[in-house]
This record gives sequence, C-alpha cells and structure tokens, in this order.
Amino acid sequence: MPSLEQFIAQLPKAELHVHLEGCVEPEMLWQLARRHRTPLVEKGETAVRQLYSTTDFQGFLQAFKTVCEHLRTPEDYELITYDALRRLASQNVRYAEVTISAGVMLWKGEDVPSSFEGIAAGYERVRKESGIRVQWIFDAVRQFGPEAALQVAHTAAALKQRGVIGFGIGGDEQKAPAEIFREVFACARREGLHLTAHAGETAGPESVWTALDVLGVERIGHGLTAARDASLVKVLAEKQLPLDICLTSNLRTGVLRQMASHPLRQYLEQGVLLSLNTDDPALFGTDLNREYLLAQKTFGLTMKEMTRLAESSFRAAFLPPDENQIYLSEFGTTALYPRSD
Repeated sequence: MPSLEQFIAQLPKAELHVHLEGCVEPEMLWQLARRHRTPLVEKGETAVRQLYSTTDFQGFLQAFKTVCEHLRTPEDYELITYDALRRLASQNVRYAEVTISAGVMLWKGEDVPSSFEGIAAGYERVRKESGIRVQWIFDAVRQFGPEAALQVAHTAAALKQRGVIGFGIGGDEQKAPAEIFREVFACARREGLHLTAHAGETAGPESVWTALDVLGVERIGHGLTAARDASLVKVLAEKQLPLDICLTSNLRTGVLRQMASHPLRQYLEQGVLLSLNTDDPALFGTDLNREYLLAQKTFGLTMKEMTRLAESSFRAAFLPPDENQIYLSEFGTTALYPRSD
C-alpha cells in the first residue's frame, strides 16, 4: 500500500476554487516589484514576507490587492499563469476552474482582453507540457457595486469562446449584500455563463440562502456558516448544490478559529457535495495535496472518503457531462481508487 502522502499525490483531482492572483508566490511578487520598480522594492523582501503572513480577513484583502497592483502587462499574466498551472499539474490536478479578478483589472483601468491573452499564452504552454485542462471564472468585487459587476459579466461573456465559463462575486460579504446583484446575475445567466458566489465565509447562513434564492448560483464558494442552519444543509444535500471547501484559507483569514470546528465532517455525513480547494495557495502557504492531507488528519478521513472528495471535485465542475465522465471513469478502475458509491 502507498503511504498516505503518496495516495493523495496520485489521486486525480480537480481544483474549482483557486484565484489566479492568489497563486503568486513571494519570490514571484518580488520579481514583479523589481520589474516595475514599485514602492515594495524600497521596503525590501521583509515587507513581502509580511504580506504573506496575514491572519485576518482584512489583512488578506490588502495582500491580495498588493499582488494585483503588481500585475500590469500581458507578460506579467503569462508569467504567473504558467507558474500557477505548472504547480497545479504537479499535484495531479487534471482539471481546474481558475478565478480571475476581472473586477480588479477593470478597476485598475486594464484592457482585460489584452491581459487575458497573456493568461491564455501561459495556459497553452502548461497544457502542452502536462495536459492539464483549465477553464476560467471572472470574479466581480462586491464592494465595487452592481454597475462594476455588470461590466465584469459582459467582459466574461465576450470571452466565452476563449474558455471563460463562469461569473461570480467575491470580496467582503459584510459590505455588499447579494441582493443588489440580482440583475447582474440574471444578465450573466442570459449570456450562458455558469454562476457562483463567495457566500457563508464572513457572513452567516442567510448569505448562502440569498446566493441560492436570489442570485440562482450553481455553486457556493466556502459555505462555512451554512452548518449553522440545518434546513440549509438539508437543501444543499438534496439539490446536490456544491460547496467549495477551503480549509487553510478559512483558518488564515480568521473566519475559522480552529480547524477541528470546520463542518467538513458534518457536510460529508449529511450528503453535501463538496470539493477541496486552496483558494489562494501562495498567500496561505498551501497546495491541494496539503489540503487533502490536512482534511485527513483533522477529520480522520479514510482513503475511500478522500477518493469520494476527489471524485466529487469533478462532479461539481462546470463541465459537459460527456467530458466529465472521462475524468470520472478514472475512479473505480483500480483497487487504489475504489468508487465511493
């Protein structure tokens, strides 16, 4: 039998909740700072390390903002995309839906299609090397309001033929309720985009309810606080509406006080469809294999349960059924990956 680490490393996996900008490693940020001669250079590498050691949500948002400020050219985006996807492929991630902070790009005055050309070039290089399959989700920032979010939705729709398949909102739930984005999500739906939202991360279960009932999302980012409402958990399980679970992220942003109190085990036992994800792996010092190992050690997951999580990550993906079946067919073909059902 392989070791636990070997078993996890060999599991075919999908990553559905990972922000491109959150994949920028400290060394890469320093390289970008020197390339563009930003104020961060004067502060030194110590300041870079401090950015990557935040322990609360506002500190995380500031770190994320700083990374975004250092992305200025298509070449920057190609550089970080290649590095991020190469790391994913090394963890046996076969498929990924990578979130791009298009709302921040527009806020900075960037030409998003031009920046996306850099992203596409980075992806093409990695795809040829590893075969990893990637699609993209454009994310709007709650705090920027519905008009800015609508611009993100239109931009995403214009790039559907380039692999942009989804639209969502992130940012601070406390500062902008989901209700104000009702028409934006309706527009994105008409454009044929898949819908997701960060919800139940820094706000209570009512935020998840609103994302479901008002926005009509197909997947929830985090859903940490949904566990406080038994009726909500029941609905999530019955509808098989997936939750993107991000363990280390929740701990590092301070929305979770201790790992053992995360409701992952409760969700599993109640039949909620889950996927394990890294969210912002560089900022939180993790990767997907570590998230699986953390889940196993914290909640005592069996190999069968870990296989179930890996399988569920593909079931929760925004993929056509026939393509999804190709990935799912890897499960159940050997004794190493027994089917979870």
